Amino acid sequence: MRPSTLRALKRAAELTRQNRLTEAVLIAEPVILAADSYEGDEILRWLADHVTDFTGETEKENP
Repeated sequence: MRPSTLRALKRAAELTRQNRLTEAVLIAEPVILAADSYEGDEILRWLADHVTDFTGETEKENP
């Protein structure tokens, strides 16, 4: 994934945690739409692996 794509996704996550969803979409959407199929797959994997970056929640381990 290009560094600029990763920066945009991380910034979108930060804005989402701040309840600034419209701004997050404005940053992430163009990057996602411009991605080729290879980078698109990387973006999907990154998003799946970093869901908590957007929610601000931490995963709890089962006792």
